[in-house]
Amino acid sequence: MSDTTTTTSLQEQDARGKPPYVNINSQATSLRQSSPLPAPKRPVNPRHKSSIPTITPRMLVPLGFIGLWATLITCISEFVYELVVFEILLTVLGFVVGLGISFRTSSAYERYVDGRKFWAQLSQTSRDLARHIWIHVDERHEADAQLGKADLLGKVTALNLILAFAVALKHRLRFEPYAQYEDLEQLVAHLSTFAGDAEYLRLTFAESNPRKAIKRSKKNLGHLPLEILTYLSSYVNAIVKSEQLRGGVQEAMVMANLASLNEVLAGTERVLNTPLPIAYSIAISQITWVYVIMLPFQLWHALRWITIPGTIVGAYIILGIAAIGREIENPFGRDENDLPLDKFCEALEDESNIIKAKEPPRVEEWVASERNEVVFGSSYPFLAAKSTEDFRAGLRARTNVRAGAKMEASARIESEKAEV
Repeated sequence: MSDTTTTTSLQEQDARGKPPYVNINSQATSLRQSSPLPAPKRPVNPRHKSSIPTITPRMLVPLGFIGLWATLITCISEFVYELVVFEILLTVLGFVVGLGISFRTSSAYERYVDGRKFWAQLSQTSRDLARHIWIHVDERHEADAQLGKADLLGKVTALNLILAFAVALKHRLRFEPYAQYEDLEQLVAHLSTFAGDAEYLRLTFAESNPRKAIKRSKKNLGHLPLEILTYLSSYVNAIVKSEQLRGGVQEAMVMANLASLNEVLAGTERVLNTPLPIAYSIAISQITWVYVIMLPFQLWHALRWITIPGTIVGAYIILGIAAIGREIENPFGRDENDLPLDKFCEALEDESNIIKAKEPPRVEEWVASERNEVVFGSSYPFLAAKSTEDFRAGLRARTNVRAGAKMEASARIESEKAEV
């Protein structure tokens, strides 16, 4: 079938409402295209900002309560009875609160860093695997034109699956276990997966308990990233059997990359599913609130009416640090201070498109280029006309020239030091 016929048939499928998954001239697999299916909302500006816009709204109610409490204690102390506590009590309690908040914040930041490390490993492994498939998997155009075209389409499909793995992992880490999202559907629509066959509940990350909501599904939701890895493994098995991937070294590298992707999957799930123990969270929260509630009793004797704003400021600092720890504890969400997973996936898509944009480079074409200055000032064709002995002699002479230049520079520096 010719390319014209293929394009015409794809246009006919498009007219009937079927997505043209095979049309390589379209942007069917772009993560930036629109889709009729609803997608989870993203903030308008996905770049990291200050924590003030995201933390302060959540603290308005607690700070309002603290302000009313400080006003009540101040009024009672001014007009009824002096409510004062010894400073040593809040000093000891403040030390405990500092330890608790420091422990929670450091634990949350460690999880944030682990999440970033695993995603960096995903990016590196995806690049390596895409490069190995694009360069080392043979396209059998010389044997048969149709067979070579099928090999090329298979390679592009495999690279799309690498991108699909990253996008599916992003959604899974956000408790979005389906395949009907706008940036994922056309990447995996041709695969038979549990997520694709399951009932779409239209869950959002804003669910108070997304795990409980996912359990409402009547069908097994499966594990989409793992299923994508299975399809990638089947592709590798096929190219090994057909001897398109030659050499044990290349095969070992490809299998190592698949194992690395599985390691990323396990590592990110460990970060997601191993939060700070609930006992620590409750104890730290209780101790923090006891300390904040006791602040007016200590501040009134020295500050009088300034106790009210002083208590609010102190509560904002303490509760704000604790709130930041809670926010970054899960680095895969949609908060402004979470990891920008959407941007990471778009970067992977761009890199995949760069790899697919050109044919695998042939060594004889770029090495023998007239613009290849093998030795600065001497191009490949010029040096190719020389004998091997003359070329090697030139390399040795170049080494001697550079060594002589270094000796002259050293002697000049020594003479300048002697003059000084």
